[in-house]
Formats: sequence, structure tokens, C-alpha cells
Amino acid sequence: MIIKPKPYQRWQIDTLQKKLSQRRVLILNGSRQCGKTTLVKQIADSQTIYRTLDDPTLLNAALSDPQGFIRHDDQLMIIDEIQRAPILLQVIKQEVDDNPMPGRFLLTGSANIQSLPSVTESLAGRVSQVRLRPLVLGEINAVEPNFLKNAFLQNFKLTKPFQASEGVVQQSSWNKDAYLLEAFHGGYPEARRLIDEREQRGWHKDYLNALIERDLKDITHIKRKDSMAKLIEVLAAWSSKLMDVSSICKSLALTRPTVESYINALESLYLIDRVRPWYKTDYDRVGKREKLFFSDTGMMTAVLRWRFDQVRLEGDLNGKLLETFVFNQLMAHVDVHESMYQLTHYRDGEKREVDFIVEREDGAVLGVEVKAASVIDQSAFKHLTWFRENIIPKQEFVGVVLYTGEHLASFGPKLWAVPINSLWA
Repeated sequence: MIIKPKPYQRWQIDTLQKKLSQRRVLILNGSRQCGKTTLVKQIADSQTIYRTLDDPTLLNAALSDPQGFIRHDDQLMIIDEIQRAPILLQVIKQEVDDNPMPGRFLLTGSANIQSLPSVTESLAGRVSQVRLRPLVLGEINAVEPNFLKNAFLQNFKLTKPFQASEGVVQQSSWNKDAYLLEAFHGGYPEARRLIDEREQRGWHKDYLNALIERDLKDITHIKRKDSMAKLIEVLAAWSSKLMDVSSICKSLALTRPTVESYINALESLYLIDRVRPWYKTDYDRVGKREKLFFSDTGMMTAVLRWRFDQVRLEGDLNGKLLETFVFNQLMAHVDVHESMYQLTHYRDGEKREVDFIVEREDGAVLGVEVKAASVIDQSAFKHLTWFRENIIPKQEFVGVVLYTGEHLASFGPKLWAVPINSLWA
């Protein structure tokens, strides 16, 4: 069953409109099918020139006559899937140097254009980049991205249950099952419109097959497609864990340089994300490894062939899934506020760990732990408390445990148990 498409107000639309008034070139990056084309068409007006390089004729024209392809007056030109013709960046640079009027080029890319080996032009000083992620529940529920501002103010808000996903029966409460169900749906608009779990899994499988067959060719040379498919499965299972490339290599029987190049390619296609470790400390036991996350939980569950009834009963699986789910919701908040916040993680040699550290530009810190439990006690705050007292004793700190229960509760000065739905309240 397919539900009639519903328009969403994406959080990044205001950022795009603001930057178009300031910058000569704007690039909207994000994975395929996350909604980039829909978003840029919402910005376009009757004078806008729109060209997609997914069209073979337009792609051939761009490669044959790049100067002619991008030549236009002062109106906005949108070029979709710019990574398919990187040569355009060189002529766009010359064009915007000759005519520095802002807002003439809006490019979209399903691969990080700056990471492509064929790209030699950075457009430094001329370009601004914006990341669009798959849909998050704040966008679906049409609320403003205020979680981080409210968290630092300790002004947490909760949301009432809503029709959790198009076509899904209204939830009576936000409990663990409701959160897990949303994680299974993920954030790709087309996949969310499919009701049946098997249909959603099939959509994600087709998506990955197309990615391997087509998009990866633009950014890396894959000798063995079966190895890439297996790597994607391994990385899905690795989501929310510390990166360990050596262990990944052993499980795939591939050389380290090959695995690293494949991982970099998948990161360039926005299938995975890495989270840097917190490093602003003299404590010599602090860990320096990055954390890996799948960029969409619907894709993650499909790759791993998880079933809802299986995951809801296995603590390790639902914990991994919910942490990845929270990461994707949280990063959408960080992205929309640009440089105001930075997200890292903390782990040290004594296995003390804080899932997410969000630092505000003035140095204030928000520590976030994610728990799949619906009931928590003081022990859930032990690592947050240790971090506050030993790592940043002189900085403003708020500690939050996001959990699947329904009550907002204080566990001490600036320590809070907060239902996960606060992320989209």
C-alpha cells in the first residue's frame, strides 16, 4: 500500500534562502532520495533555470560544452547531481569571478564533491555547503528545531503521540515500541510511504543495489561488488561502536587500504557518519577513536535484515538501534544551527563513556546518554557526573539521559531524565 505523498517543511530551507542571498555558489549535499530535489524546487521561482545531470542528454551537454551549459544571466541556476560532471566546477569558478553577484548557482550533490578524486577545484571563498539528512521527526511533526537551545536552558518539552508514520495506527503513548517502529521506518520519504515492513526492506535493498552499481563508480574503483555489499552489512552492525578498521578487515579478508578506501567512499555518499572523540582534556586515558553511525536507521535495519518483533525483545539490538536513531535526530539539530554546536563523543581507558557531547560556541557543554530502558535510576548518570567533575569542572554543563519512559525527572543539579520525544517537541 502506498500513501499519498505529503509535503514537509525541511529545517534547512531557511538556511538555503539566507545563504543564497550571501554567497555566489551554494552546494546542498545529502544522500540520494533524502529530499534535495524537492527542497530546491521549493526555493525555485518562475525565472529559475533547473537542470539535472541524471538526464543523459543534459549530462552529455555539460561534458561536451561546460561553458555553454552554465552560461546564464543573473537568475538562479540549479544543477542537480553536480558530482556527475565535476568539470563544471572549473567553469563555474570563472563565471562567478566574472560576475560575483550572490545567488546565481545552487548545486546539489549525492556525493561529497570535495572528496572526489577527479575534483581539483575547491571554489574556496566562493562556495558554502549545506547538509541535508533524511527526514527527522521534528520535520515530520512540523516543529521548530529547538531541542538544543531548550536543553541548555533546562527547559525540556515533551510531545504528545501523533500518527507516528504515514499510514500507521495512532500511538497511544511514546513507549519503546513506538520509538523502535520509527527507527524501522527511517527517514527516506519514499520508504516511509510504504506500510509493509517487507516492502520497506525491499525499497532499501534496491536503493543499495543502485548505489553500488551506479553512484560508487563516480567516486571509487570497486574491484569486488560483493565485498562492498558485505562491508555495508558489517558497517551497519558496527553502528554506534568505536571504529576498529583492523577488526573490519579481518571479517572481510580485505587489505586495510582497500577497506579504508571503501569506507571513505560510503562516507562520501552519506551512507555512514563518523563522530570525533572529545579531545579537549589533559587526561591521558582519553580515547582517540571515532564512532561510526549509519546515517539512516531504516536502511540499517534493512541491511541487517532485522525484524521488529526480533529487535524489540533483544536489548543489545534495540540499544544499538535507538542510539543510532537518536544520533540522526540530534545531528539534524546540530546541522541546522551550523557552527553554533559541535558534536563529539567521550570514552576513556577506564571504559567511562558519554554517548554524545554537544559543545556550544561559548564553551557550555551538554552531555547526552541514550538508554533503551523505560525506567532509569541514579546509576544512569554516573559517567555524566564523572565527566562534569573531572574533565570540565569549570565549564557550564547539563547532563541528559534520553530514555524510552514518559516522565521528565530531575536527578540532581542540571541532571535530567528526558523522554526521547523531547527531540521533536
